[in-house]
Amino acid sequence: MKLTTRHLTLGYGGRPVVEDVSLEIESGEIVAIVGPNGSGKSTLLRGMARLQKPVSGQVLLGESDIHALGSRTVARTLAILPQSPEAGEDLTVRELTWRGRYPHQGILQRATRPDYEAVDWALDAADVAHLAGRSLGSLSGGERQRAWIALALAQQPRVLLLDEPTSFLDIQHQVEVMQLLQRLNADGMTVVAVLHDLPLAGRFAGRVIALRSGRVEFDGPPAVAFTPEALERVFGVPMMVLSDPETGRPIPLPRATAR
Repeated sequence: MKLTTRHLTLGYGGRPVVEDVSLEIESGEIVAIVGPNGSGKSTLLRGMARLQKPVSGQVLLGESDIHALGSRTVARTLAILPQSPEAGEDLTVRELTWRGRYPHQGILQRATRPDYEAVDWALDAADVAHLAGRSLGSLSGGERQRAWIALALAQQPRVLLLDEPTSFLDIQHQVEVMQLLQRLNADGMTVVAVLHDLPLAGRFAGRVIALRSGRVEFDGPPAVAFTPEALERVFGVPMMVLSDPETGRPIPLPRATAR
């Protein structure tokens, strides 16, 4: 499912945060959105998910204006995992995942066989089936993040948006989450993730979009887009780009001293 923004401007209290952004996210892409704090990354993601109304411009889900579609229609196609989602600590992983079936159920409708199958698939896909009976409060950071991804997957979306899915995780859990997203993408899901970690973006994304002051600074495959000059314009510090000796993918790093 294609996701498009056309001259999209978003803001708060009359102050623009994202300005005139036009993007086409093709079906089956895995895209990282990067940029410094305050550059508009999370706001752009919210706008793409219909959680924030545009000041101007539009967002298209497929060929339809996303604001012209019903909430359930959107939720059956697109899921978003925001920063630091919250739920009761006593809620089990399975109970949390069941919440993702809401868009597929009518008022007072009882759970159906497809609902049970979707929940079981989501638990397996997010690698938390063995944690299904555990409470959220008993989980590690990485386990909890995968549980929230299971909730999003239970919606059976074709587009998955994630806001900093690896924040506050150690290296092992960061890699596990990104490998999970890579597997979902390999199965045909469109994935768009806001990331702070540039090496992770270079390693796992097929395309990187960089924002600076609410505008797109560069957009392309990491091997092309990640240049020291472009990264320095975005982040304001001297950068270098190494090559991963195993994959050849770019590894952006700040220079030890300013030039």
